[in-house]
Amino acid sequence: MKIIQQILEHQIVSIIRGAKPSEVIDIAEALYKGGVKLLEITLNSENAFEVIKKVSARFENKMLIGAGTVLSVEDVLQVIDCGAKFIISPSVDFDVIKTTKEKGAISLPGAYTPTEIVNAYKAGADIIKVFPASTPKYIKELRAPLSHIPLMPTGGISLENIAEFQEAGAIAFGIGTSLVDTKKEINDAYLNEITRKAELFTKAINHYQLQ
Repeated sequence: MKIIQQILEHQIVSIIRGAKPSEVIDIAEALYKGGVKLLEITLNSENAFEVIKKVSARFENKMLIGAGTVLSVEDVLQVIDCGAKFIISPSVDFDVIKTTKEKGAISLPGAYTPTEIVNAYKAGADIIKVFPASTPKYIKELRAPLSHIPLMPTGGISLENIAEFQEAGAIAFGIGTSLVDTKKEINDAYLNEITRKAELFTKAINHYQLQ
């Protein structure tokens, strides 16, 4: 299955920011047990490149691993070499988009205004990360004139509103502390909680699809 198809199928991108390198494998295992198959490791995390390499090798053919907070062409080249299959940025950088596509990875730049979103898509982005995602209503308003552009709201997605974002037309969801809070102690109890939350998020989007 192509990378883009996996993102469209699994939809929930768990954002891992600031985790201790020794804890990421356990976090990924807990997410996988709960049904989450897409994992973003941000580059402003400790030893991010090495972590991406280890997690990519460990979960090959099980989870799709991507890099987040990618701000330069150099970062794109390095994370792809480490195994990242999709590249997420907080902003629109045309060189980052171009290099990502040239290297066969999926490009998800962050944009907010209609102009930013259109320009990123024209530059070759596959999915636009709407960041920060304010409300489901804003996604619906964007989709009215821009229904041809896949949108992934990020920031502020919760179990309480994810169905509304999906109904508004979002095709994927970037989820951070609502799913994994790396400031908490990563012990067995919290890993079980991560698995439970992953199950609930997965059920929430699947329930909407079945309606």
